[in-house]
Amino acid sequence: MDGLLLDTEDIYTLCNNVILRECNRPDLPWNIKAQLQGRPGPEAAEIFHAWAQLPIPRAEYIRKNTELQRKHFPSAQPLPGVPELLQTLSESGVHLALATSSHTANFKLKTLHLGSLFHLFPEDRKILGDDPRIPPGKGKPAPDIYILALETINRGLRMDGKKEIKREECLVFEDSVPGVEAGRRAGMRVVWCPHPRLLKEYRGREKEVLAGLANGGGDDQVKDVMEEAAVGGEGKGRGWPGTRDDGWAELVPCLEDFQFSRYGICK
Repeated sequence: MDGLLLDTEDIYTLCNNVILRECNRPDLPWNIKAQLQGRPGPEAAEIFHAWAQLPIPRAEYIRKNTELQRKHFPSAQPLPGVPELLQTLSESGVHLALATSSHTANFKLKTLHLGSLFHLFPEDRKILGDDPRIPPGKGKPAPDIYILALETINRGLRMDGKKEIKREECLVFEDSVPGVEAGRRAGMRVVWCPHPRLLKEYRGREKEVLAGLANGGGDDQVKDVMEEAAVGGEGKGRGWPGTRDDGWAELVPCLEDFQFSRYGICK
């Protein structure tokens, strides 16, 4: 959601930079921010504080950051192409689910003023970062949040006596690198729509990102997730990354440029 549907990634940066400057620290660089995007709050916080080395207690940072976010999140706006994308998907009969690492309190701050947009997601298909059904340590880049999102859709289909949707029939929209990996490890197709600065940071590594292999770890990471897949016994749906140029993911710099027809969706 953040940085994909809404302009909140820039708001996160703004809030962090206010505190960094107060502490005579440099602004948050994109090589660090790229590691924060898409991750659950606690994990992102550890990465941020390891880099920032702030001279204030973490509790004070949290207080300052919370105040700034409460001030700025209610001004969040949809990114270009988002309203048309969601409306078209909804009107075309596509089953929508929201899977975000944003926790409940921040989600409300970001979205309450955008009800006409977020009502397109049924309430029981909104999976937030503090959802108790996601085990600790299983946020993005783990695939759990997307597997759970699909289950919320299939639960409704089962109740209506309809055919369930398979993982390989799903399309994940993501802006973050850990999020792309999560989608690939869930066995789903992925559209990567990154912030322009993030895309610049990964220039020359786009194919790695699309394969779900750019989140760090290289060959060791591939070995780990393949072992996870073998243990799970469900092949690609239990942690398997992709391979370069496998056709299961594409880069779309702006959602205004999304090609509905490529996925059999009529506008």
